[in-house]
Amino acid sequence: MAAVKTIVTTPFAGQKPGTSGLRKKVKVFAQEHYLENFVQAVFDTIGGEAGGDIAGKTLVLGGDGRYHNRTAIQTILKMAAASGFARVMVGKGGILSTPAASAVIRKYQTFGGIILSASHNPGGPDEDFGIKYNIPAGGPAPEAITEAIYARTGVIASYKIAEAADVDLDTLGTRILGGMEVQVFDPVADYAELMESLFDFGAIGKAFAAGFRMKFDAMHAVTGPYATEILERRLGAPKGTVMNGVPLEDFGHGHPDPNLVHAHDLVEALTGAGAPDFGAASDGDGDRNMILGRDFYVTPSDSLAVLAANATLCPGYAKGLKGIARSMPTSAAPDRVAAKLGIPAWETPTGWKFFGTLLDAGLATFCGEESFGTGSDHVREKDGLWAVLAWLNVLAVRRQSVADIVTAHWKEYGRNVYSRHDYEGIDSAAAEGLMEHLRGLSLKGRKLGAYTVAFNDDFAYTDPVDGSVSKKQGIRVVFEDGSRVVFRLSGTGTEGATLRVYIERYEPDASKHHLDPQVALADLIKIARDLAEIEARTGRKEPTVIT
Repeated sequence: MAAVKTIVTTPFAGQKPGTSGLRKKVKVFAQEHYLENFVQAVFDTIGGEAGGDIAGKTLVLGGDGRYHNRTAIQTILKMAAASGFARVMVGKGGILSTPAASAVIRKYQTFGGIILSASHNPGGPDEDFGIKYNIPAGGPAPEAITEAIYARTGVIASYKIAEAADVDLDTLGTRILGGMEVQVFDPVADYAELMESLFDFGAIGKAFAAGFRMKFDAMHAVTGPYATEILERRLGAPKGTVMNGVPLEDFGHGHPDPNLVHAHDLVEALTGAGAPDFGAASDGDGDRNMILGRDFYVTPSDSLAVLAANATLCPGYAKGLKGIARSMPTSAAPDRVAAKLGIPAWETPTGWKFFGTLLDAGLATFCGEESFGTGSDHVREKDGLWAVLAWLNVLAVRRQSVADIVTAHWKEYGRNVYSRHDYEGIDSAAAEGLMEHLRGLSLKGRKLGAYTVAFNDDFAYTDPVDGSVSKKQGIRVVFEDGSRVVFRLSGTGTEGATLRVYIERYEPDASKHHLDPQVALADLIKIARDLAEIEARTGRKEPTVIT
């Protein structure tokens, strides 16, 4: 048994978990005691009085492979041993995608897990790192737990850590650390098995054998090993289908955010007559996705709607859906599918944890966020590869192009023309001032250009299952024709603030479905910028990223 040391410490300010855990620069996490304080606060919170709830339990641990991942894992293992865990399951090499972590937590009924990731943010010594706790149901900790963790970080006075050598993370098998078992397991196997139970791998494999071609950009992030195993080995896609498939600590100097700007190599590969039939990308920790056809981009909102409309083509969903849930800023396209299917459509705040109670209660099956997140009740996280495989299943069965499937969907349901404009790294005080300005406006009945305001509000949500209330979840300006603009500050960055502006207009006329969203939404884009006084308040004339 290794000796357990009690280290005296003092609180750090600002260790408040956001929508997906605590995210800061690597140099912040590398400070003496910083990571340890937060981990001890997690263990103190979930361990109950004197840590008794932890004794004898199993914890899942892993991350997206970014810089500082291995160092943090060794620290957490020694602290877990000191706190009384019986076993920690850690992905080989410290690798474990966020959806795979959720799958493993659920399959082995562990006492939750710790996931190390800053998601789609850049990695490297001067870039970002993150940590979050997922509960035994497999999803991100709800606000009651994250608030308790934050409160604990403010009063923490010491932490416990075992004095032991580092663990070999690169060899499968079980070893002992201070009396605790450390099981280094294959991070891909359980997840791949789950995917095979949900989708028609036979039909997808036949499509590849018949010449169907795709490109998947893993962006040198965590999904590389998962995509290579599933797409190339199990489904028979040609070797080289997976681009940038080796996880790197700095993501190959790239920005692992699967959008039209950062996944430019994939976008280029899907352009032109000789391009593959299908393209997809995932992010740093594997929970986001981007879907492309040849010369055709599918918005995340439309992706959720199309998959929901075609869900019964996938064996795992052959009996239909119980409901569809979307985040408030996501377009209303999925709502139209839900209405036709006669199932509920839920509108929640941004943050996957808000879907968890709906999924656990059996009120929803498919969920999605406009920020490139799509998933189902198979785990309690959004799941990038799941969305890719769902699309492959639909494409294999329908034998149509991505563009033909989406345009046929628009013809049947109408098109919710949609775009998101991100203003990244703006001054936090200016961003808060802009939001306060919007909160103070009374716009009902006011004419803005050709549009009349039906109402404006700051979105609040009461969970239909547990009754919890979440306020200040984004400013909505909704017009009488159903068009809307939404303003929200993102909680996923590590510096400054990111202002996201969402613009949406419903277009029933199929003759106008081909229009570029920036053209079709030009008048609403101007209204949004003027209403929020974006240039005057932030100094930004144009957004950083448009999706």
